[in-house]
Amino acid sequence: MKNLVIGAGLTGSVTANLIATKWNEKVIVIDKNNFVGGNINDYVDEQTQIHVHRFGPHIFHTNSERVWKYLSQYTDWHEYSFEPNVVIKGQKVTLPFNLNTIKQCFDKQTAEKYTKKLVDTYGMEHKIPILELKQTNDEDLKFIADFVYKYVFEGYTVKQWGLKPEEIDESITARVPIYISYDNRYFQDKYQAIPKNGYAEMIKNMLYHKNIQIYLNTKYQDILKENFDRIFYTGSIDEFFNYKYGMLPYRSLTFDVETIDCEYYQPTAMVNYPCDNDYTRITEHKHFLNEKSSKTIISKEYSHSFELGKNERYYPIKNDANSELYEKYLRDAKQLKNTYFLGRLGAYKYYNMDQAVLAALEFWDTIT
Repeated sequence: MKNLVIGAGLTGSVTANLIATKWNEKVIVIDKNNFVGGNINDYVDEQTQIHVHRFGPHIFHTNSERVWKYLSQYTDWHEYSFEPNVVIKGQKVTLPFNLNTIKQCFDKQTAEKYTKKLVDTYGMEHKIPILELKQTNDEDLKFIADFVYKYVFEGYTVKQWGLKPEEIDESITARVPIYISYDNRYFQDKYQAIPKNGYAEMIKNMLYHKNIQIYLNTKYQDILKENFDRIFYTGSIDEFFNYKYGMLPYRSLTFDVETIDCEYYQPTAMVNYPCDNDYTRITEHKHFLNEKSSKTIISKEYSHSFELGKNERYYPIKNDANSELYEKYLRDAKQLKNTYFLGRLGAYKYYNMDQAVLAALEFWDTIT
């Protein structure tokens, strides 16, 4: 064997697929889990036949024609626009916080005043990071900024990241803006959909090839890596080097999954709880593929610090100190011949699904 791919998540699966189809070379794919897909894995609940997103809601969205065409080889799509809610003062309202949310939170006269001020100042269809809006000197805009910060942003950020919004990287805080629009979709990308038969099925289709062998429940430490000419590693880069410089921090998640004896539990697939309860959000899975069942399945999501051996890595915590630590590992990684570090864990970087696919495709361009 020439090629070893460590990790059968999205990045590893794209990489293995390209080796098998473009190079026509044999490749072994290993994963420590007993399933493929990594964090995008889903499964069909036996009782209800509902697809359950094992690790929280995953809605594919992209503006990249290249990514869309590539993945469309391996799945048909169910078009889906993600329109979540957030609980503010006990009321489920539109998220992201937009002009419709203002109408839902304030009386008509007050809502019209704040809407006019936002539109006159920034224009329609404009997204403003909440921390940027908090810098304003305008009294009305400052009120809106403080309102959103308090009821939408601060509590959720503290629960999700264990940090105040000002303590985390701007690339993270910018993901929850105020959106000056009546468009209730969370994403505005050209393509928005979910694989019609689920993410796990899409990954299996990508890996179904005569040149690919898959070994699940297999740790990379158990593989004789000297047997391979090339190694494509999508695990945590600090683990690869036995934590020689220290452990890179991550946030982890746990999920309380419940089957409930009612047709629907909530009006939309996801509801955020910034200020109430210990969980950050509740996902109701049947919304994604518009599946019909007399029962429903929800997941309550809790955020924790990553602890080795106790939970899994999900979100890299980007700040100056952690980036400096990652750079030490990256310098060592660059010294290795024909060993490549890819994906969210290998690059210590937050990727949306389309970004992960595009990064894998662009990496492929550099080695062919």
